[in-house]
Amino acid sequence: MVDEQTGTSGEVTRNAARAAGSTLRRILDLAIDGAASLPGAKVVAARQLQKHPNTDEAIDAVITSHIALASTSGFLSNVGGLLVTAITMPINLVGLAVLQTRMVAAIAHLRGYDIEDTRVRTAILMCLMGGEELSRLVDKGKLPGAPLLVATAPIANPDLYEVVSERVVTALLTTHGGKSVGVLATKRIPIIGGGIGAVFDGIATRQVGSFARHELVQRRALR
Repeated sequence: MVDEQTGTSGEVTRNAARAAGSTLRRILDLAIDGAASLPGAKVVAARQLQKHPNTDEAIDAVITSHIALASTSGFLSNVGGLLVTAITMPINLVGLAVLQTRMVAAIAHLRGYDIEDTRVRTAILMCLMGGEELSRLVDKGKLPGAPLLVATAPIANPDLYEVVSERVVTALLTTHGGKSVGVLATKRIPIIGGGIGAVFDGIATRQVGSFARHELVQRRALR
């Protein structure tokens, strides 16, 4: 009887992870491609490249601008209308994931990767987990390798995007949930909470941007 209950519970958990992963993929595809009220990664990259012809400087500007956005509630409020289907994750967490995904995708585009390619999109999602979590999953055999390896693989693995999205959901909920309960609780305090939340989200976005910049090395000249 216990085994049956455990099996049922495990199946529910797996189904929930799949549902959350599927929702995340749709939302983050939107973050990369863009929408009426949300410029896509290529548009963001092009705007910064116009201001900063040097690719590295443009990447720095992309990261800096997204840190600033992550540190305000305005972006999350504006993007909220696009995320009405994100019922499996907190709206502020989804908004931050959208912002960080667009940032990483813009970096990948500036470095010459084809962000329409599923392999590259999988690598972009992987960057959201950060180096420490990725190394742990690779060591355990849960993932085949680092984002660069996945982005440049000779053959695409059609199932990997799904697997990675589920892992990203778990990592995001752990990082911004379980490990940050104190911070999230403090964010509820008027004025003080807002400041702490801004700092936390800004730091998290800076870390993701720095990892992506280091991991997604120059592939070819941007056309």
